[in-house]
Amino acid sequence: MMINELLPRGFTARPSSMEDLEAVTRLINTCEIAVDGESETSLDEVCTAWQMPDFHFETDTRVVFSPEGECVGAVDVGHRQYARAHMFGNVHPNYQGRGIGTYLLHVAEQRSQQFIPHAAPDARVSLGTGVSSKDQATQRLLEDNGFQPVRHFWRMGIDLDGTTPAAQWAEGLTLQTMAPGTERTLFEVDEETFRDHWGHIPSTFEEWERWMVKRESFDPSLYFLAMDGNQIAGFAFCHNEKELGGWVNVLGVRRAWRRKGIGLALLYHAFAEFYRRGVQSVYLGVDAQSLTGATRLYERAGMHVVKDNIRYEKELRAGRELSTQSVEV
Repeated sequence: MMINELLPRGFTARPSSMEDLEAVTRLINTCEIAVDGESETSLDEVCTAWQMPDFHFETDTRVVFSPEGECVGAVDVGHRQYARAHMFGNVHPNYQGRGIGTYLLHVAEQRSQQFIPHAAPDARVSLGTGVSSKDQATQRLLEDNGFQPVRHFWRMGIDLDGTTPAAQWAEGLTLQTMAPGTERTLFEVDEETFRDHWGHIPSTFEEWERWMVKRESFDPSLYFLAMDGNQIAGFAFCHNEKELGGWVNVLGVRRAWRRKGIGLALLYHAFAEFYRRGVQSVYLGVDAQSLTGATRLYERAGMHVVKDNIRYEKELRAGRELSTQSVEV
């Protein structure tokens, strides 16, 4: 059977384009609200993902339309070093159970298979995706197609009321925000720190720059650096997503400076700054089984789990795992 035959009669599919940005974002938000009661994906986030280096609409996306021309399904596919492929797909709640999800899944797997010749010859190649723990229909679809749950990731949040404790800094540490021209230094520190996180595969500076700096919500005054002299000890890169709240997109402390309270101080400082700017809620994403104990830090800061996502994976080729799986303590 050809993949296109999986679509219901009268439904059509084509690669996405930037003209579909608003329609696809609305679709994603509709699906999020149906499953979890609120949306969390911004137009800026989707736009940034579609502008990543090595992303191609023609090969890496599909959008599905109903006979009436409504956007009812969409998927996009990316990769890290061609070995760790990932997909992000959605089907409108009113159109589920008609084979659209199966179609999008097959499109994503077919595209991911094309990455295999470009991966390191001995590398394990897999396709992964995240799904809300409440979305049992998608979990069944994935499992019926050979995917297995491998990890849980939490969205944690806190509602701010102005009572956040003041940040306490270890002796000799100072706080500053991102200065112009320091992008590559911050990228290198970010990469160094996140080698200790499960599933990490090194990215390129161009990928990091697009995701962290070249986006509408980028604000260097929300990129906080804990400095020990002229060395970066820890960092919190935050974005104000307006109606979606404040986000601590990346929080890290370098190995030599861990267990000095820097992560907690950075969080408290970020909370206070968001509150000063009128932001009522702050969120972040974290590996529920964090190798560095990040979940305990966030709970100590007053955050709680607001959403549980399950990462599913399907092995496309056996081999050497390139991503971080454990950390020497």
